[in-house]
Amino acid sequence: MTKPLRLAIAGLGTVGAGIVKIVQQHDDLLAARAGRPIEIVAISARSRSKDRGVDLSGYVWEDDAVALARRDDVDVLIEVIGGEDGPAKAAVETALSNGKHVVSANKALLAIHGQNLATLAEENGVALRFEAAVAGGIPIVKALTEGLAANKIERIMGVMNGTCNYILTVMEDTGADYADVLRDAQELGYAEADPTVDVGGFDAAHKLSLLAATAFGTQVDFGNVKVEGIERISLTDINHVANMGFRIKLLGVARMNDDGLEQRMQPCLVPADSPLGTLDGVSNMVIVEGDHVGQIVLQGPGAGMGPTASAVMGDVMDIARGLIIPAFGQPAASLTKVAISNTGVDAEYYLRFSLADEAGVMAAVSTTLGDHGISINRMHQYNHDGDAAPVIIVTHAVSRAKLDGALGVITAMSACLEKPIAIRIETV
Repeated sequence: MTKPLRLAIAGLGTVGAGIVKIVQQHDDLLAARAGRPIEIVAISARSRSKDRGVDLSGYVWEDDAVALARRDDVDVLIEVIGGEDGPAKAAVETALSNGKHVVSANKALLAIHGQNLATLAEENGVALRFEAAVAGGIPIVKALTEGLAANKIERIMGVMNGTCNYILTVMEDTGADYADVLRDAQELGYAEADPTVDVGGFDAAHKLSLLAATAFGTQVDFGNVKVEGIERISLTDINHVANMGFRIKLLGVARMNDDGLEQRMQPCLVPADSPLGTLDGVSNMVIVEGDHVGQIVLQGPGAGMGPTASAVMGDVMDIARGLIIPAFGQPAASLTKVAISNTGVDAEYYLRFSLADEAGVMAAVSTTLGDHGISINRMHQYNHDGDAAPVIIVTHAVSRAKLDGALGVITAMSACLEKPIAIRIETV
C-alpha cells in the first residue's frame, strides 16, 4: 500500500476544525484523488478541553506547536494559528528546517516573512503553500502559478475582504450608516471586536502583497502597499455614486509600471454593471489580466470554515501527488526587489467637499484645482446642511500626486470644514 501523507495541524479554530472535518468525511475520496491515504496524526492548540465539534480523540496532542513541527511522524505541518510572529512563525520555520512541507492560511506571516520562508523551504527541498491565505476558497494562487504561468500579468485587482464588502453592500441596500452596519457585522461574526485590520484595509493589503509577488515575480513587499480603509465612506457617498452608475468597493490593485511596482488597497468606484460592481455580501472576487489570456474573473467565498479549509486541503492534495513548486511560482532567489512606483496610472476621481456657504469659496476651489492641472468633468452642489455646502466634483483623468497637491491646499482653507473625500474611479 502506498505510504500515507501524514498531517499535523497547528491551530484548531474555525479553519483547523474544518480541515479535520474534511479529512474525516472524505478520507476515501482524498485517497482516491491523491493516489495515497491522507491522515492526521497530531494536533496542537491552546486548549485541550474546548469543544470544536469534531472528534479529536484519535490524534496525538502537543501543547507546543514547535514540538508538533519537530515530530518524526509528520510529513506536512498545516499552520492555521495566525499572527505574523510568535508560535506561528516559530512552528513554520521549525517544520521547514526539519524537511517538512508547510501549508499555511496565515496571510500576515507570509506578507511579512514570505521571502525568507520561501528561501528556507527551497533550501530544504520542501513545499510552502498558502492558497488559503488569499481570498478563501478562490484558487487564485494556483491559477497564477500554474494555469496562467505562460502569461505576462498586466494587472491584478479584486475585492479581497468580505467584511468590507458586506458593510458597503448593507449600507447601500438598507440606508443604514457605517457605524450601525459595522456593529451588526460584529454581532454576526463577520467583523472582530477590534475591526481595524479589516475595515482599515490591512487584511486585504496582506493578500494583495502575496498576489503581487506571485503575479510579477517580485519579493513580497507589504510595507509599500498604499492602504486606505472604508471608515470615511458615508451613505452620502454611496448614494451619490449610485446615481452616477457606480458602486464603491474596497479594491486592491497591483500592476508593474515603468518606474516600479504599484500596489494599493483603497476604496474605488467601479461601474455598477461590471463584475466587481455586481459583487455583494461577503464574497470575494479577483480579476487577472494576462497578455495572452486577456481578462479572467474568479469569484467565491472569501472566508469561513468550509472555503478556507477546502483551500488548505487543495494544497495538501498537490503535495500528496508530488507537486512541489516554489511558493511564489518561481525560485525565491529569482524574485526581484523592485522599486516602488510613484506615478501610477492617471484616473478620474470622485471628490466630496464640505465647504462654508460663503461667496467666492467655489471659485477658490475651482481655481486651486485648475492651478494643479486638474480639469473638472462635472460638479454638483447639494442642499445646504446648516452652514455647510456639500459639493461633489468628478475630475477628468489626473495623477494622484497632482490631486493630493490640490487637496492639500483646499484642506488648509478656512472655508473647508472637513477633510475632503477622494475616491478613484477604477477602469474595470
